[in-house]
Amino acid sequence: MEIIQTELPEVFVLAPRVFGDSRGWFMESWSRRELEKAGLYYAFVQDNHSYSAQKGTLRGLHLQRNPFAQAKLVRCARGAILDVAVDIRRGSPNYRKWVAVELSAENRRQLLVPRGFAHGFLTLTDDVEILYKADQSYAPEADRSIAWNDPAIGIKWGVSSPILSQKDAAAPLLEDSDANFVYGGNI
Repeated sequence: MEIIQTELPEVFVLAPRVFGDSRGWFMESWSRRELEKAGLYYAFVQDNHSYSAQKGTLRGLHLQRNPFAQAKLVRCARGAILDVAVDIRRGSPNYRKWVAVELSAENRRQLLVPRGFAHGFLTLTDDVEILYKADQSYAPEADRSIAWNDPAIGIKWGVSSPILSQKDAAAPLLEDSDANFVYGGNI
């Protein structure tokens, strides 16, 4: 597995080695040992699977407040997405900076999103399935969203009118949210 650092030092792309023959292919999608060799320590406790029917569906930006913050390892098992991580740790030198990576069933890449970052994705095709691991269980009382089009963040999604849930359509700007991540703090 190749572990590639993005422009945001804490966010990584995982590119698995794929072994194929006439029957099909095999890949190791996650390995604690490989991550720990790179100095990345995660104990995932929950697997999630989502489906989006239409191209142009945007889910996010999502987070869970402390003490329920989640790191996520995201991959696209069907179709393609633009996957985005945003540093929302107040005081961080990368505060409000974001990184976007195309994840697809074809490229088999994954995005490792650490705690203290908001996460979202835009479907680039119809019939998209996303699988992701989380290192903290879902906590509805800590579940939050930030506006996908917050001008202070300025994500270049490539769409002006995505398909949104009611929750995501009503999400506040980062400056108006109660996200409680602090750079160098305990998350």
